[in-house]
Amino acid sequence: MQQLIRGRVLDFHADPQDTADNHRLWENGAILVDDGRIVAVGDHADLSREGLEEIDHRPHLILAGFIDPHIHFPQLQVIASWGAQLLDWLNTYTFPAEAEFADPAHATHMAGLFLDQLTAHGTTTAVAFCSSHKASADALFTAAHARDMAMVAGKVLMDRNAPAAVLDTPQQGYDDSDALIDAWHGKGRQRYAITPRFAITSTPEQMEAAGALARAHPGCHIQTHLSENVDEIEYTLSLYPKARDYLNIYESYGLLSDRLLLGHSIHLEPREIARMAETGSRAVFCPTSNLFLGSGLFDHDGLRSAGIVSGIATDVGGGTSWSMLQTLAEGYKILQMRGQKLHPLSAFHWATRGNALTLGMEADIGTLAPGSAADLVVLDARATPAMALRMERAETVSQELFILQIMGDDRAVAQTYVAGRPQKRKIAV
Repeated sequence: MQQLIRGRVLDFHADPQDTADNHRLWENGAILVDDGRIVAVGDHADLSREGLEEIDHRPHLILAGFIDPHIHFPQLQVIASWGAQLLDWLNTYTFPAEAEFADPAHATHMAGLFLDQLTAHGTTTAVAFCSSHKASADALFTAAHARDMAMVAGKVLMDRNAPAAVLDTPQQGYDDSDALIDAWHGKGRQRYAITPRFAITSTPEQMEAAGALARAHPGCHIQTHLSENVDEIEYTLSLYPKARDYLNIYESYGLLSDRLLLGHSIHLEPREIARMAETGSRAVFCPTSNLFLGSGLFDHDGLRSAGIVSGIATDVGGGTSWSMLQTLAEGYKILQMRGQKLHPLSAFHWATRGNALTLGMEADIGTLAPGSAADLVVLDARATPAMALRMERAETVSQELFILQIMGDDRAVAQTYVAGRPQKRKIAV
């Protein structure tokens, strides 16, 4: 059944860093939805008709739903674990929590809560690391498929330098991943990401297996971590002494392509930057995690000028917020420290169409173009008394977006739609 979702509608069709003609705003707009897809977007007067169901969100802004291209499903109870740097944090908090996901019942329970948190914060698609257990990926895909929610995810491959409870073997990792791809990749809106956690936790034999999976399944994404922390880089190179640099490890196993998502990508050598640009490999900026773990400051403008496409992500649970609004706020501050600017139009483009481009999924998500999935976020820039007070002085949509970016969180998300169905509700705990 068709329905009309009404409000102030904002849609990006180009990158604000490339052109001034980058978005359209309908002050009295509407989105016509049918069977989970966008049929049309425009002025309410042009789309309304007698008998058509309407949902009125005025005066709120309606945009394409947020996309989070780097998040850890098993870490939803690890977020806000008191500080340490990356390697200590993994061993102290992350690996013990991930061991629990060997239990299918635990993984299933957590999958529902994970998706509830995403949609409560306006996120409609995520790229997720599961645990090393096949059950964790099955649970997440099952929950996302039941909601018709686009998910890109994969079972982590890791066969060393972690507790036995979270390790697999090269053969088990290959077999589990291959079975998950057969079961889930392309089923409804589900997509698989081949997921070697990072070079520290994979032997050369397992990296060979990851490369074999990538060759056997070229339509899958690949996700891992790169150059997050200086101690991590030093340890990684000690494990792969023949590698020219960190990226060369992934390169030598045939993993570089425009399907590869490289979380963090902070401390890069010139050769690594050149090879990422040549192969189309993507960098993913994780600002709250980078600050929380003291990892470093992402060089967005430098990578962009080199021709590298970057996404921006929460990285929960090293990241400190599920909110893409808060992620954009901390990204703004990091880039300020770099002497770089993040305009609010660029920020909201990045969290929607920009992240869709990073994933190569812009035909389905990230915009309000007819034919796209009706994945939407409704934003209330007056959600708190402080925001309402500040909005009294806002005169442009850019100023409104910046208030949302700097002051907003899940309270500013009035509603989230996944495939045209509202998701926002009180989260049970």
